[in-house]
Amino acid sequence: MTDDILSYARARMKEYGIVDSGDTKTLGIGAMTDQRWSDFFKLVASEGLYPADLDYRKAYTLQFIGKR
Repeated sequence: MTDDILSYARARMKEYGIVDSGDTKTLGIGAMTDQRWSDFFKLVASEGLYPADLDYRKAYTLQFIGKR
């Protein structure tokens, strides 16, 4: 992509609050929380995409959160 396209995309993401919203305001870009993972897992498991007894907590780590 050209610099112009990237600049345009970045500006639109900022304009629509895609990057700087929700948990990113306090935890930074790429923020994750146990609650967000739990909510996501419950949704996809209820749709049959993952087994309900899957240990989804093995799919992520929070060790890097807040390490700016």
